[in-house]
Amino acid sequence: MSLFGDPRWGEALANLPDYLGAHVRVSLAALALGLAISLPLAMVTRHNPILRGALLGFAGIVQTIPGLALLALFYPLLLALAALSASTLGVGFSAFGFLPAVLALALYAMLPVLRNTITGLDGIDPALVEAAQGVGMTPRQTLTMVELPLALPVIMAGIRTAAVWVIGTATLSTPIGQTSLGNYIFAGLQTQNWVLVLFGCAAAAVLALAVDQLLALIERGLRLRSRVRTALGGVGLAALVIATLAPSLAGTRSTYVVGAKTFTEQYVLAALIEQRLEAAGLSATTRAGLGSSVIYDALKSGDIDAYVDYSGTLWANQFKHPGIAARDQVLADLKQDLAKDGVTLLGDLGFANAYALVMPRARAEALGIRSIADLAARAPAMTIAGDYEFFSRPEWAHLRKTYGLAFKTERQMQPDFMYAAVASGEVDVIAGYTSDGLIAKYDLVVLDDPHRAIPPYDAVLLLSPKGAGDAKLRDALTPLLGRIGIDAMREANLQAGSGKTPDVVSRALWDRVKP
Repeated sequence: MSLFGDPRWGEALANLPDYLGAHVRVSLAALALGLAISLPLAMVTRHNPILRGALLGFAGIVQTIPGLALLALFYPLLLALAALSASTLGVGFSAFGFLPAVLALALYAMLPVLRNTITGLDGIDPALVEAAQGVGMTPRQTLTMVELPLALPVIMAGIRTAAVWVIGTATLSTPIGQTSLGNYIFAGLQTQNWVLVLFGCAAAAVLALAVDQLLALIERGLRLRSRVRTALGGVGLAALVIATLAPSLAGTRSTYVVGAKTFTEQYVLAALIEQRLEAAGLSATTRAGLGSSVIYDALKSGDIDAYVDYSGTLWANQFKHPGIAARDQVLADLKQDLAKDGVTLLGDLGFANAYALVMPRARAEALGIRSIADLAARAPAMTIAGDYEFFSRPEWAHLRKTYGLAFKTERQMQPDFMYAAVASGEVDVIAGYTSDGLIAKYDLVVLDDPHRAIPPYDAVLLLSPKGAGDAKLRDALTPLLGRIGIDAMREANLQAGSGKTPDVVSRALWDRVKP
């Protein structure tokens, strides 16, 4: 089957109205906010070298911050402000998704608009300004009737650049809960579904090019003083916005939102939860690709209604319990900790997905390594790879302390890629997941943990405070509890990592485990 004959294109197209509409909404709001801030500031500071330099310097520094980092930084800041507002004023707001994305993207839009506005205004012939003042125009009239019209083509060039930057960077807003065309890219990377990755990249590129060309038409119209070109560009932009927003705005809003983290298993389980809700006659949608801290805070604040987490992650990372405890103790502690936030632990799904140190079976046997204790003596000559958060987690610190681990190099990788890397010898050891089907696919071995340095990681289903008393939600999800064994989850993860969509895999998983 050819790439473009792949049925996954149809599934990608089905999500396009929702993803594209959300992408346009956040980009449009961010660009409008960026213009509303940048244009007045540029006009106010252009005659003040100190303020102008400081403003351009600030905007330049913002551009040096990676887009994903800038987006992520706004989330905890807004979360703290929302809590402060709720406690002092009795009015809260959502720090999840749209708002942090708009604020971060608006900052990204500032530099080209500031720079081009100042350059355009400074490039006007002083004789024209003097002539305007000579006929009695006030400074404000001179600015609005002479300077701005003459500088507008240059300003439009800056707006074009800002629009392209905002549309491109908006694809990175998925991890903070903002639906966008980046949903295709993040989901495709995690499940190795390259159709989704290609579709998301192409859709974002086409949108950015279309907006850029329509703005270019307006720019040429202003430069040539052609009202027809300017009007055509404006009408084209309006038509594009309406065409992209109308389908998503006309759609019905889902009653429940299911969260998912940034790896394959989470996409499968989120799809399974959504399908169980829909089978019970409840409407649901998924917010996928969320970071560990973001997703829990989103659940606690009610921005999502349910998701699957892991007992060890919550116990060690979210609630900062020291050391390691037995499984029953971890679950008991968790119920108490979660209850303080109003979060309900509905139950465990029946399998555990623990971190584990993993090696190729043949190499481990050749070196006589069966456990992490055996590995410790050879670690100084080896390279280890982990996911993006493993080396900053307390589990890793506890592992190193317990076994005296000191590797030559620590590398961070996208989870699915690190399995291929260890199988091919690019790295020696990886911090894998015990429920991952790639362990069997690449003939890898999980090293024993004789000192139990890694905590238990039961997959547990959590409900938000507002979902705790929702009988329909609980009844729809209760049949999942205790049904999914480790072998079934490994097979599902392997299928999802082989290019099948989470929807297809989750349906097969339910057929296998349902009562």
